Amino acid sequence: MTNPPNSLPDAAPNFTLRRNDYGRLVLRLPDGSEHAGVVPVRAFPIAAPDEGVSLVGLDGHERIWIARLDALPPAQRQLIDEELASREFVPIIQGITAVSSFSTPSTWTVKTDRGEARLVLKAEDDIRRLGVRTSLLIASSDGVQFRVPDVTALDRASRRLLERFL
Repeated sequence: MTNPPNSLPDAAPNFTLRRNDYGRLVLRLPDGSEHAGVVPVRAFPIAAPDEGVSLVGLDGHERIWIARLDALPPAQRQLIDEELASREFVPIIQGITAVSSFSTPSTWTVKTDRGEARLVLKAEDDIRRLGVRTSLLIASSDGVQFRVPDVTALDRASRRLLERFL
């Protein structure tokens, strides 16, 4: 099986990546062409965050496809990780402190990896199970997505509160 044009094979990457003086990513392809301002975009940001990343140019066209981030040298991987972190905001829920009501809409006070937060759950359908049974994605009414990587890792009180909505 051959790789599509401008895709990263499983071997060493065939491109270089650096930041320019303005902090933007610059992609240099094997043909010598340079593309400033490329943006990494995950194909499956929740289900497979380290697989399927596209470097997209300012015109919206894909410049190169990276099948697996772990195939990259550490310096290139770090540049892509930094860029993705600056664009993605998905707090991880570590505990549920309180809920205003067991019917929706309901205001939740949660502990996250980024501090305490409040979210408004509009409907029970805003809680979705991800690939594995114990992983959840919770959509707040303001559009912020909160993730629970493993429900079983939550404390007992948090699990009990969450079970009322599942």
